[in-house]
Amino acid sequence: MVSLEELAAEARRCDACRLARGRTNVVFGSGDPAAPVMLVGEGPGRDEDLRGEPFVGRSGALLDRLIAEELGRDRSACYVANVVKCRPPGNRDPLPDEVEACRHFLERQVELVDARVVVTLGNFASRTLLGRSEGVTRLRGRAYPWRGRWLVPTFHPAAALRSGGEVTAGMRADFVRARRCLEPG
Repeated sequence: MVSLEELAAEARRCDACRLARGRTNVVFGSGDPAAPVMLVGEGPGRDEDLRGEPFVGRSGALLDRLIAEELGRDRSACYVANVVKCRPPGNRDPLPDEVEACRHFLERQVELVDARVVVTLGNFASRTLLGRSEGVTRLRGRAYPWRGRWLVPTFHPAAALRSGGEVTAGMRADFVRARRCLEPG
């Protein structure tokens, strides 16, 4: 069985799609490899590509605050990853062939971390993992049984920064839903 470290090393060598040519760093994932909560975003942005870490900058600060306030945890007690591991140019959505080239990395991360709850951040991650065409506005508001765990879709932190209070309130409610999925019984 491949470990997260071995999988990350494989990702750093990957050149299976065009995104590899434009990256500064592979943004594989971070956090506790035995975390009960895994958060999955779309793909790295400029700051993430430069630092090699998911969710840095303003979006990361909001995510950290929601994790602390609504999950009662520090980000280091969660595992954070993205659907694709290299930055799409201009922060565009990853293309289907790019997702397919990276899918095995995320699938193995989900298996290896084995979190009880996966929180998807935004349209792209929610649609990709649930295999649904509806957007996050329709998908959020409930927890889905998914591969022996719970999947809780919510908005992307960048959407909350752009849109304000209503989106942030929805994210808070979704994070509370994720916390409830962690409770025994």
